[in-house]
Amino acid sequence: MNSPDITSALPDGPLPLLALRNGVLFPGVRTMLPVGRERSVALIQDMQEGALIGIAVQRERDVDVPALTDLHPIGVLARIERIVQAGPQQFRILVVGLERFKLERIVRVDPWCQVEVSPIQEADRDPRETQALLQSLFERLAAMEAAVSGELREALATARTRKDGGRAADLVASALGLASDREAEVLLTLDVNQRLRLVHQLLGEAEAMADIKAKVDQEVRSEFQKGQREAVLRQQLKAIQKELGEGEDGNDLTELRKKLDAAQLPEEARKVADRELKRLESMGPNQPEYHVNRRYLEFMAELPWSARAEVKDDIDAVAAKLDQDHFGLTEVKQRIVEHIAVRKLAGRNKGTLLCLVGPPGVGKTSLGQSIADATGRPFIRAALGGIRDEAEIRGHRRTYVGALPGRILTALRKAGRKNPVLLLDEIDKLTTGWMGSPEAALLEVLDPEQNGTFTDAYLDLPFDLSEVLFICTANTLDTISPPLRDRLEVIEIQGYTVDEKARIAQHHLIPKRLAEHGLPAEALVISDPALASIAADYTRESGVRQLDRELVKICRAVTLEVARQVDGKPHPVRIEPADLQRYLGKVKFFNELAERTAVPGVAVGLAWTPTGGDILFIETSRMQGKGGVEITGQLGDVMKESARAALSYIRSHAAALAIDPGFLESQDIHIHVPAGAIPKDGPSAGVTIFTALTSLLSGRLVRSDTAMTGECTLRGRVLPVGGIKGKVLAAHRAGIKRIILPAKNERDLDEVPAAARAKLEFIFAEDMSQVLAAALEVNTLGPGTAPATDGNGLDPAQTGMLSVAAV
Repeated sequence: MNSPDITSALPDGPLPLLALRNGVLFPGVRTMLPVGRERSVALIQDMQEGALIGIAVQRERDVDVPALTDLHPIGVLARIERIVQAGPQQFRILVVGLERFKLERIVRVDPWCQVEVSPIQEADRDPRETQALLQSLFERLAAMEAAVSGELREALATARTRKDGGRAADLVASALGLASDREAEVLLTLDVNQRLRLVHQLLGEAEAMADIKAKVDQEVRSEFQKGQREAVLRQQLKAIQKELGEGEDGNDLTELRKKLDAAQLPEEARKVADRELKRLESMGPNQPEYHVNRRYLEFMAELPWSARAEVKDDIDAVAAKLDQDHFGLTEVKQRIVEHIAVRKLAGRNKGTLLCLVGPPGVGKTSLGQSIADATGRPFIRAALGGIRDEAEIRGHRRTYVGALPGRILTALRKAGRKNPVLLLDEIDKLTTGWMGSPEAALLEVLDPEQNGTFTDAYLDLPFDLSEVLFICTANTLDTISPPLRDRLEVIEIQGYTVDEKARIAQHHLIPKRLAEHGLPAEALVISDPALASIAADYTRESGVRQLDRELVKICRAVTLEVARQVDGKPHPVRIEPADLQRYLGKVKFFNELAERTAVPGVAVGLAWTPTGGDILFIETSRMQGKGGVEITGQLGDVMKESARAALSYIRSHAAALAIDPGFLESQDIHIHVPAGAIPKDGPSAGVTIFTALTSLLSGRLVRSDTAMTGECTLRGRVLPVGGIKGKVLAAHRAGIKRIILPAKNERDLDEVPAAARAKLEFIFAEDMSQVLAAALEVNTLGPGTAPATDGNGLDPAQTGMLSVAAV
């Protein structure tokens, strides 16, 4: 109990003041205080052990030079018992609190703070209540004896002997580890009984928190007991392996850190890697996120952030390599050589983008490997056909279960260099599903202005794709969206002639297949006529894939013959055209042009399909009826409109064409394009339909060695069409000798190989009268004479012939 007549220990005059940012010093409490602020350090340097100073508490810890209003009005007089220098401008002082005082005025602040203070008499209005509160406090502390320190028990015993309730409350408050604001609340409470009640309340809160903490600790200890046991066993296993000389590669995370260091990550990626690695080190291997984060870091470490392949810039060597691997394809080779030249002279390290469009089997995919070999870049292929999920390109976010990076970054990780040749195969077969549009995701990948900061959703960091040499392949551009097509540098590969196929087989396909079958080069010789016969009679394609399959059949048969030889030495086998049926079976394709055009009403057209150019038979027939027109063969709207336009032109010019103007009054017309299972559309069959109808109605045969293409207007004008090279090559393969083309397509013939042009006759037409003059044979029945008919007015030759299936 504080007595009113106790003499205060406050000195006369101003008192040096040390302001505390955190914590409170209570009377009767001994503690060590750190000193680091400039004015506080100056104060301690001028003090000696045993000196008296004032200790006050700041309201806000961020204030560096506190004013009187920045301090709590009640402070504590303290005696310095020890001064320890912890650094150049760092001290630690051991102080003991003596009594409370009231702050009156700050006298000065430089070089250290000095204040005027006045003593405070603590109020004790009801000594009996004080003793009751004090007794209750001691009983509660006795129940918590295990949690009370020996020093506190000794101080409390002294306070109990003196029956000093205020001192006991201060001691308990200092031992509870309260927040600074709650400790200040106790310091500012001058009424002893109120202070004891406040300490009772704080002690109850501390007991409740201790119970909660103990419960939580028990739950955590129970939950992690198994994991901790496994961790201990794992450490013991590592120690045993180390003693046995096993597992000397060290910690897996250490190896992962070394890989990340070797990857030379950009600054932004390095920060993310360090953060994720730090998280990984704090996890246990049995936590679900551990393996997710580990896979992410391993993927990041394996990406070629800075690794580049040394690109060859010897133009002649690159050109020679391309010529060695592929026959023909002059435009593609020229574009690659130009790219190398630009890089060599301009010093530009950016990649480029090519799109090879053509039918299957012409060498689009294998050309990518040749480009990689010629330029010294690694080659990697990403098949995009049938993809309908945008995440296949951009990747999945790591928040999803089973998340994976996209195919672009996966391919670069496999390549190990940031400037490979990346072949995006079959981009025309991308589809759109409910999971987004892969085509839209490719827009950023294939745009040279954007792909320098391509962001995969799994990596979630920008990655530079600007140095990648992208090569796309497609069979057709029709299914590619305009925005994507705009980013492509399109190079069309239409197909090969029979002579070109024979040379490709001699120089590339046969040596490759002989090596695969374990045969020496001299074991098999296929003559040029035999190769030409294989290409013409056993295949009918724009590329050489089916030709390669036929050569494989021959190699298998020759290998069997060699294996059965007694001496085990291969005897050379020479194959001539007469030997083909023995190795390949019966001829698969025949020249049926003369047979199918032996009657009026049949014309041969040229068409372009995703598999290359092809010939197309247009068959017409007439029968008794009432002027109906039937169009079959699974034709599109454009092709049906071309048929109707051709029929209208014939009716309006019937007299000039020597045709009965009333032919539709008692007859029906049927137009059919065989191969009905294959959809057909486009305007380029207009000329062929017109010629077939004119042949049918005039009785004049269409020349069997002639094919044609072009769009026909209602007034008979012949308009240009596309795909001339592919169509001409298809006609050449089919044995056509004469081709009728729109006059404006004459400029496209320079794309056709010279060998094919030399064997064909080209007729260029601007009007349908020119087409008919070149396509129809002379009417042996005389000008303007209709063909013989049966009793129904129909040509007997036309009524039963037109059901031959298309080639």
